[in-house]
Amino acid sequence: MLSKQIIAIARNRGLLNATRTQRAAALSVSRGWEATNSRVRRAQFHSTRLVQAETVKVPQMAESISEGTLKTWAKQVGDSVAVDEEVATIETDKIDVSVNAPVAGKIVKHLANEEDTVTVGQDLFVIEEGEAGESSPAPKEQESSESASDSSKEKKDSEEPSDQQVNKELPKAPSPSESDKKSGGIPSEGTRESKKDVSSGKDVDKLSNKKDDKSKGAAAPKPAPGNRTETRVKMNRMRLRIAERLKESQNAAASLTTFNEIDMSQLMDMRKKYKDSILKEHDVKLGFMSFFAKACALALKEVPAANASIEGEEIVYRDYVDLSVAVATPKGLVTPVVRNVESMGLVEIEKSIAALGKTARDGKLTLEDMSGGTFTISNGGVFGSLYGTPIINLPQSAVLGMHSIKEKPVVVDGQIVIRPIMVVALTYDHRLLDGREGVTFLVKVRDYLEDPRKMLLAL
Repeated sequence: MLSKQIIAIARNRGLLNATRTQRAAALSVSRGWEATNSRVRRAQFHSTRLVQAETVKVPQMAESISEGTLKTWAKQVGDSVAVDEEVATIETDKIDVSVNAPVAGKIVKHLANEEDTVTVGQDLFVIEEGEAGESSPAPKEQESSESASDSSKEKKDSEEPSDQQVNKELPKAPSPSESDKKSGGIPSEGTRESKKDVSSGKDVDKLSNKKDDKSKGAAAPKPAPGNRTETRVKMNRMRLRIAERLKESQNAAASLTTFNEIDMSQLMDMRKKYKDSILKEHDVKLGFMSFFAKACALALKEVPAANASIEGEEIVYRDYVDLSVAVATPKGLVTPVVRNVESMGLVEIEKSIAALGKTARDGKLTLEDMSGGTFTISNGGVFGSLYGTPIINLPQSAVLGMHSIKEKPVVVDGQIVIRPIMVVALTYDHRLLDGREGVTFLVKVRDYLEDPRKMLLAL
């Protein structure tokens, strides 16, 4: 009997040891699996980060520009971009510079805020390389896991016996009408007290509505007549630079302005006769600017001092004419340059001016488009100006101002006739041009425009 008990105890201990061994083996297997699984996860984690993130810096803008203002972010964090697609715009005192994406991918981080001053070479944003428009896989995995969990819940609910399934919808709150019905049509005490004040018998709802109306009237007072408000707006870099250069011109140059009147009759007749055919053949509108540009180019050959500039203690004379044309843009006045006007025809000049004007209004001018002018024409007549004294665009020595055309009575061959007249003004630097040269130049321009045939004959 004793031996049987000993054998049973031994067997139980062996089973216990076997159970412990199995549990330890299972634990070691599960730990090994967790370790393996963690390695897999870690490998997967690192595989998603193998995509290289590139930091894009503020590009070189020009030799004379070292900083600018970050105006807008065209792409926000998380947006996908294509190669050479615009990401940000930097405003300088001369032009707006677009910062494009060097590779296709996704914007990961902005390293500067709008209206911040940024310098050349500064870190601007971080881009993660990849295909344009590629979305991150994390949301999809999350959606798939959510859908899988929902489906597993549905399966569990379907596997439960019908008698054990619980209605998971919350009971609906009874409506006031139902509660009244349950009480036999008599409203409860709380309902009666909310409708009437027990002590006074007055309608509480009406009183509360009156109080609300009074509070609303007090909170929104009517604006007093004659309010005077002020708005302060920070000047952009281009406007600051324009103001600086204009004041510099007034301080440096010995400016003098001379005026003259031009009879525009023959020029207007010539334009009216040929504008339709030129538009049809060359797809460009024939305006007055091309005639004025050609007349100035011819007059500058005869008066070379008007095409010169002062550099230190020397005068630089030029045998070419690079014409700066003043164009008004939303950000300020810019002067893109039409080069070698002296060798161009009227149609070529018109095409160049039209193209530069469109580029300026679109804000896509480059520094090369605005540098190196030798003479400037400003047309204030398009805005209705009758007279004006234009300011010299340094280091140039003269600027011609055009104005609006008005019909005036003039004397022609002893007869008083009505003619379309434009007043033109020439502001010149008296350090370079004497009065005789300034007046001679303007008279030459007038003669060319009053008889356009002289421009063809170079008389």
